[in-house]
Amino acid sequence: MKLDTNGNLYTFIYAAVMVIIVAAVLAFTAIKLQPKQENNLKVEKMQNILQSVGIQSKVENAENLYKKYITKQIIVNTKGDELEGDAFAINLPAEAKAEVNSRKLPIFFAKLDDGTEKAVIPLTGKGLWGPIWGYLALESDFNTIYGVVFDHKGETPGLGAEINKDPFELPFKGKTLFEGNKFVSITLYKGGKGASAAAGDTNHGCDAISGGTITSKGLERMMKEEWLNNYEAYLAKNKK
Repeated sequence: MKLDTNGNLYTFIYAAVMVIIVAAVLAFTAIKLQPKQENNLKVEKMQNILQSVGIQSKVENAENLYKKYITKQIIVNTKGDELEGDAFAINLPAEAKAEVNSRKLPIFFAKLDDGTEKAVIPLTGKGLWGPIWGYLALESDFNTIYGVVFDHKGETPGLGAEINKDPFELPFKGKTLFEGNKFVSITLYKGGKGASAAAGDTNHGCDAISGGTITSKGLERMMKEEWLNNYEAYLAKNKK
């Protein structure tokens, strides 16, 4: 039986066949590209950890530099106890959704060329339009910030997207997370350059992003009550 090429049945069969072919091609492409995509994410993560301790890297040398400078990695729980497992493989957004007492919290340790050691804590949170994240490097006192790296998925260019720029990140250096034995972390002050100084908060305050209030508040929550606070027990145990 010859199909009428102008009929509805022919159109339906043709469309169905094309959909199947396109779906098969897309599925094949996704499977072939998946290992490369996963490797790109792995390398990017290594670069961010290194950057938080002031080590710049390229895609080509990130893995070698990571192996050179990152001397140890551990997992802790919210009680500050160490757990077994691969810290690098932990999915932070998934842990953020888990029950608090069951969260697995990764920490990476770096030894720099000058012999000093830093602890790097990965961060995860929510901005205005989507996820934000970062890496917080601490001095060996587990209190003083050595450096930070922040990034985002879709914050507004020129406003919230400024969280990954030096003018926003650099002022975190030297700030402290504890006031005595109390975990206070970092507060972001609205009002432009110098707002934190005007508020008299030189140890725990940084300036929020002008015009990026919601992103700034999301980052502040990430640094206080929605993620970094999970590490409070471990930091308090090791604080010098």
